[in-house]
Amino acid sequence: MTALSRPIRRLLGRNDAALDSAPASGSEPEPIVPEAWADLELSASIAVEIPESDPLLAYLQSAPGPVDVARLELDSPAVQGLRDAGVALVVPLVSQGELIGTLNVGPRLSEQEYSTDDRRLLTTLAAQAAPAIRVAQLVREQANEAAEKERLAQELRVATLIQQQFLPRHLPQLPQWQVAAYYGPARAVGGDFYDFVEMPDGRIGIAVGDVTDKGVPAALVMARTHSVLRAEASRSTSPGEILSRANDLLEPEMPAKMFVTCLFAILDPTTGHIVIANAGHNLPFVRTGDEVTEIRATGMPLGLMPGIRYEETEGVIGPDSNVLLYSDGLIEAHDDNREMFGFDRLREALRIDDAGSELLDRLLETLNAFTGTDREQEDDITLVTLRRSAGVAEHEAAGSTALTAFSLPGIQGNEREAMDRVAAALADLGLPEDRLERLKTAVSEAAMNAIEYGSQGNEEVPFEVDVTVTPTDVVVRVTDRAMSGAVPTDPETPDIERKLVGEQKPRGWGLFLIEHMVDAMDVSADEEAGTQTVTLRLAREETNDG
Repeated sequence: MTALSRPIRRLLGRNDAALDSAPASGSEPEPIVPEAWADLELSASIAVEIPESDPLLAYLQSAPGPVDVARLELDSPAVQGLRDAGVALVVPLVSQGELIGTLNVGPRLSEQEYSTDDRRLLTTLAAQAAPAIRVAQLVREQANEAAEKERLAQELRVATLIQQQFLPRHLPQLPQWQVAAYYGPARAVGGDFYDFVEMPDGRIGIAVGDVTDKGVPAALVMARTHSVLRAEASRSTSPGEILSRANDLLEPEMPAKMFVTCLFAILDPTTGHIVIANAGHNLPFVRTGDEVTEIRATGMPLGLMPGIRYEETEGVIGPDSNVLLYSDGLIEAHDDNREMFGFDRLREALRIDDAGSELLDRLLETLNAFTGTDREQEDDITLVTLRRSAGVAEHEAAGSTALTAFSLPGIQGNEREAMDRVAAALADLGLPEDRLERLKTAVSEAAMNAIEYGSQGNEEVPFEVDVTVTPTDVVVRVTDRAMSGAVPTDPETPDIERKLVGEQKPRGWGLFLIEHMVDAMDVSADEEAGTQTVTLRLAREETNDG
């Protein structure tokens, strides 16, 4: 508790050179005070801290007026400090029943005792000064709080910027795989991250991690971890070795009480073979059919201690299987009753066969239904999902090779993006220019159908394209998630005369055009999806396509 005597001294009008310099010319005149106060010695420079545990604090809280320091019989370090400083009287400053400071008064210059009138005047002065001092304290506290809030807000902005700069800007395009990712920051920025790293022989490294703590420190540790993992992934194809080297580099520079949980996987998209090492992170889930299992791999978080070795777990992600990697912001979310979302709810939510962004959307909808949409998010949520196409088995059996697979938002204009990606995937096949242009037209028309009938222009409902090549054919499949209808499987043959008189719908040329652009076309649909399959033979034959 700091003595608050300087403003009080000015109120009393002391003009002692030892206590204050003479007022400058033109300044306000000092107030006139009674002669009885002329030899009072207010200790302007004395500040004695009173700890909360010191008995003097409780004594002053209940004292009715000035307290004679020399007569106090308390086992108190603060009392001894006041005596050593030459304080004779301590006048409590109380506002609304709370002790907010003290007025410390030294001996009278006349060496006489303080009279009853002196004490009464000091009590009156303290009663008038305490509210004003309390207001000043509150103003200062509010200013400090405002400055602290602005500092925290700026820190969160910097942390968010750091975090966003290190998240991948593009997801990998893997043949026969659908890859989707989601990052949802909480109000207080944490240290979640995910990354995809190109590895030798077409393999892909996948990292998901979470740094303890929040704000700029966590964001900086996240950025450092991200850089270390990428550097070590360029030197090794072993997830366990990558984590072990990263741990040894991070441990000496890890801030106190901080560490990083991280899972690193290396996937061979051609075979589905996956190798995983885990540094204290949540175990990934794999859904195949109705079965949901965990890929078990354990190890200490990064940055806790040097010399840690990480075990590796291997497996194969089969056709029609989903893999989910996630941070604990998902499973540790709470509802209004403080019940946690937990692993069991996540496992149950994964039993439904959704792919890519649809799976992520449904998981987030399930979470929001559990916590309530108005509840503030407690922690960052990071989700990464990989889905291997069910058609990969038949392609492999037929001796076909997957060239590319991707999904696009179902909005107008993306038919051209689909056409260009397919053309790029076929660039090395040496197709004649006229045949390639026919296939591109067919793909564009098929994508337009998927956008119109399946997505219905809704960018949140994507359509999917996969391209495979067999020894004899190029096969392109365009699949949509039909919302209220599907691409017609038996369209009318367009008749321009009938269209002009209104006997046929204005549209209907799409499938007719596709059929005459390629060597074969097939349309299939069920309650959930529609697929248009177009086939172009590699060896040109004399057909009706001219």
